[in-house]
Formats: sequence, structure tokens, C-alpha cells
Amino acid sequence: MYRFLLTPRWWGINVFAVLAIPLCIFMGSWQLSRFEDRVQSHQQQEDRSARAKAAAARPLERLLPVDTVTSGRQASARGRYDTAHQLLVPARTLKDKHGERQGFYVLDLLRTDGGKALPVVRGWLPGDAGAKADTAKVPAPPKGEVTVTGALQASENQGTDGVQAGGGLPRGQLGMISAASLVNIVPYEVYDAWITQTDPQAPLHAVPPAAAEGSGLDLKAFQNLGYTGEWFVFAGFVVFMWFRLFRRDAEAAKDAALGIVPEGGGGDDGGGDGAGVSVVASVSGGADRGDGPADGRGSGPGAGRGEEQGEAARAG
Repeated sequence: MYRFLLTPRWWGINVFAVLAIPLCIFMGSWQLSRFEDRVQSHQQQEDRSARAKAAAARPLERLLPVDTVTSGRQASARGRYDTAHQLLVPARTLKDKHGERQGFYVLDLLRTDGGKALPVVRGWLPGDAGAKADTAKVPAPPKGEVTVTGALQASENQGTDGVQAGGGLPRGQLGMISAASLVNIVPYEVYDAWITQTDPQAPLHAVPPAAAEGSGLDLKAFQNLGYTGEWFVFAGFVVFMWFRLFRRDAEAAKDAALGIVPEGGGGDDGGGDGAGVSVVASVSGGADRGDGPADGRGSGPGAGRGEEQGEAARAG
């Protein structure tokens, strides 16, 4: 009854199913492993951040370049603030016990002894960076040579939260904290990193360090989880369709073995012959019941009158 499985059509269906199901399971497992790696990396980053807060600060040069290991570590640098190039970073959100509040960062450039400048986010203030009443609260940076300590951060990019990469900001404002954004503002070299001060001056609020890119539970992590579900659903769909096709052809083969032919033509095997047999059986059945003569001529009063009219016409 299952000889239909040996047909070329079913060979193609079986080969497709055998290849598609393992592929879907493999891709789903791979996407799940990517999500688990991101979760583990997020936990490791949180542990490193907790240890970095308690650890002693290390010189900036020993922590560069910034990566997932050094991001968030306490770094120290010595130099003088460039008071002529104080910048405000607008539209930055700070999460604290009061919830999420909108404000701006206060950024100054520390001219280090090595010649390069280090961007330092001295703190955050609520309000609008374009309002004089709010910017008047910004304290002046310390004068003279100072040692600055804070959490090391990688340069921002267009995908960082709060970044305004489109430009068009007023003079004295910066949309993205990066060496590429500062190179056209200041006449000296800038480190491809920045730090956020741990203990800022009042009334500034400390800006907590952000997780290193690719180490947090961001949108990409949940995309991996969504792709995992999609691949497993594809595998289940292939199994469902294979079973549905198998059951349909198995029932058709069983009906053919019992001599049951669908109306309007049979299945793939001998459908036309079954229709012909049905027609012949119908005609034969009509002849056995006496519905008409075997030569195909009609019977009854109407038929008789037709024959008489024909004979009269010939006689005339």
C-alpha cells in the first residue's frame, strides 16, 4: 500500500525533508548558543564592573585600547583641563532612584603630559543644554594640574543610545563622544576613549559607565532568541507537511485498493480509467433496468409517435 513512497515525487519530498530538518535544528541551536553567549558576556561584564568599582585605578596607558575587558575599569590620568573648549552633550538620559530624567553631559578635555587630550565627562545635569538658566549651573573645571579618576569607556558610535550623529548642533555642543567628532573641534590629538568621573563636583551627578558594545542584553541578543524560535518552527513545519502529504497519499492508495474512486476523476494512479469505468457502469445499469433499448433508440409514447410520423412521411 505504501509503494507510492518509491515514486520520483516522493523521493524528492523525502530528500528535502532529510536535509531541511537537520539544517533547521542546527541553525536554531546556533542562534540559541549566540544568545547564551551574550547572556554570559553580560553577566561577566556586570561582574567586572562591580570589581572595577572596588579596584584601584590604573594608569590610562595600561588600559588602552578599550575592549570588553578594560571597559568600565577605573583609569587615572594627570594633566590640565582645557577651559577654552568645554562642551555640553545634549539629550542624555540618567537613570537613578528618581527614574529616568532628561539632561546633558558636561565634557572637558584633559591635556595629559603625553600630549594627547582625554575627554572627561565630569557629570550630568538636568535640563536643556540650550537654555542659559540650565547651563549657568555648570561649575568651572579645576585649574592647574590635576589627577582625574573615572570609569574607562570606548568611543561612541551612531548606534549608541542618545547619540546625535546628524550634526546641526549649536556651538559648544557635541552629539557624539568620540575622537572622530572632536578632531575638527580642538587643535590637538585626542585619545580614542573617554572616562566618566566617579566623584564629580556638585551639583553634577555621576554618569554610570555603560556596558561594552556587544556584551549586554541588547536588541541583537533578543534577535538571536527570536531567530532560534523561527528555525525550530521551520523544522516542525517540514515534519507537519511531510506527514500531511503521506497521510493523503496513503488514504488515496487504500481507497484505490478497495476500488473506491473519487468523483470527477481519480488520483494520480489510473484516475482516467476509473472515470471511464464509472460511465460504462452507468450506461450498463440503465440498460439492465430497461430504461432504453440496447440500440440506443428511445422508448415510450413520444418515441412511437416519432416512428409513425416518419413512416407517414415516407409513404406520402
